[in-house]
Amino acid sequence: MQTMNKPKKIVIIGGVAAGASCAARLRRLDETAQITILERGKYVSYANCGLPYHIGGVIADRSDLILTKPEKFSAWFNIDVKVSSEVMSIDRTNKRVLVKGSDGEHLEDYDKLVIATGARAYTPKTEGDDNVKVRHLWTMSDMDDILSMLAKNASPKVTIVGGGFIGLETAENLRHRGVEVTLVQRSAHVLPVFDAEMAIPLADELKGMGVNVIFGRVVKKYEDADGGVVAVLDDGERIFSNIVISSTGIKPNSGIALEAGIECSKDGFIKVDEHMRTSDPDIYAAGDVVEIDEPLFNSKTHIPLAGPANKQGRIVADNIAGIDSVYKGTYGASVLKLGKYTAASVGMTEKRLKSSGKKYLKIYTHPSSSASYYPGAARMDIKLIFSEDGAIYGAQIIGEKGVDKRIDTIAQAMYNGLKADTLGKLELSYAPPFSSAKDPVNYLGYIASNVLTGKSTPVYADEIPENALVLDVREPPEVANGKIANSVNIPLGQLRKRLNELDKNRLIVASCQVGLRGYIAERILKQNGFNAANLSGGYLTWKALNSK
Repeated sequence: MQTMNKPKKIVIIGGVAAGASCAARLRRLDETAQITILERGKYVSYANCGLPYHIGGVIADRSDLILTKPEKFSAWFNIDVKVSSEVMSIDRTNKRVLVKGSDGEHLEDYDKLVIATGARAYTPKTEGDDNVKVRHLWTMSDMDDILSMLAKNASPKVTIVGGGFIGLETAENLRHRGVEVTLVQRSAHVLPVFDAEMAIPLADELKGMGVNVIFGRVVKKYEDADGGVVAVLDDGERIFSNIVISSTGIKPNSGIALEAGIECSKDGFIKVDEHMRTSDPDIYAAGDVVEIDEPLFNSKTHIPLAGPANKQGRIVADNIAGIDSVYKGTYGASVLKLGKYTAASVGMTEKRLKSSGKKYLKIYTHPSSSASYYPGAARMDIKLIFSEDGAIYGAQIIGEKGVDKRIDTIAQAMYNGLKADTLGKLELSYAPPFSSAKDPVNYLGYIASNVLTGKSTPVYADEIPENALVLDVREPPEVANGKIANSVNIPLGQLRKRLNELDKNRLIVASCQVGLRGYIAERILKQNGFNAANLSGGYLTWKALNSK
């Protein structure tokens, strides 16, 4: 039995985001604890999110990706870091793990165990996927192998399968190197944390970079070829490349937990409580390997992001050290750079809400990143999704500037349980180079408030009622550059004088460029006895939806 003066021995399996964060925090809290990190790879605490950027040369020095070396961990934190040390099994009864290292196998005892084994890149079983030229980009070794293979070809060609974060970042960075890139995406749009209409500019940007983007196709098999590999698609198209980088998803590295009888989800993610404790009270888990709470609907999910992993590692350390610390779940705030665009999202997509049968409202707006009169102001496209009582379900933003701070503001509103209309009341910093006096987030709150209180009735570009009259209140020169079919143009400044031209027995959907003038027109119409609504997001949203 452990005595009070005996230092606790904490063994951490995995030394990247969650594991390294846990170890460093634990040492800061407990100078006497014996802490050991067991990492099966060659590196600890490295920036795997930066791998595509080194491939593209944006991060020139490979060593910049290695945040902390084992020697530094030892010197700064007095932590025993053992790399190339794979844990083969967990003996919960005797509280020890079997470790296989370069010098053979040995047993490592623990008082508390932390499983931070992360996840691995996963490809649905495909004929020929064992070809050495079909790769993933998940670890430092993966990156090194890809760079080595690229160097063997004077004009390399790469096929990327999957249009998520890693697939898109890798595509852009390969184009930086001048590599010919084809991207194959199963669905009709890239970036699954976005809805289809919001992701359209990203596909356009990829194509503008010279990426050959193929939607709605899957790879049926890979065939070896001289100097490369051929991806055979389900429609019979054959794509030759020197390398295929598969970026189609992840699976948790939870095998040792499952074998030890630790409770896991049906998908293999380790189940933990709010303290990050597993079904074994002496074993904790954190990072990409765990199942976590999705606070919106009190459900479970898994979100492989570095931010949550680091926070979870810190919470594990607190609890081991005797500090009551809880993890409240993840809303999935994320951001991506692609060419000139920043794309960010948080919470649920409309697609997910529909599939789960949830009721929701949505609004679109297209504000400027800064004061519109300030040089360099850029348009943002924003979608906000919320419940009929105002609970924020999610948001998606794409633009060239100011996107990240707006999504972060909405994410914090969600975390603190604020309603959509409350966004209009937030006090946000203002100066012309950075925002307008009414920040885009405030505007979202104003629009949401109008919808929730019935002052505005939103109609969506893909759901305009068949018998409705679309009233375009833009100026004629704007209309000349594009209009909704069969719409009627009465400029906003003339509307009050021309109300007699409109039918009070017909739904009138007011439309402008982005939605503001449409709302003003809607208010004029409603207060004059008309059945009116506003086209959410205006012509710009309609154009995006109808350009697919």
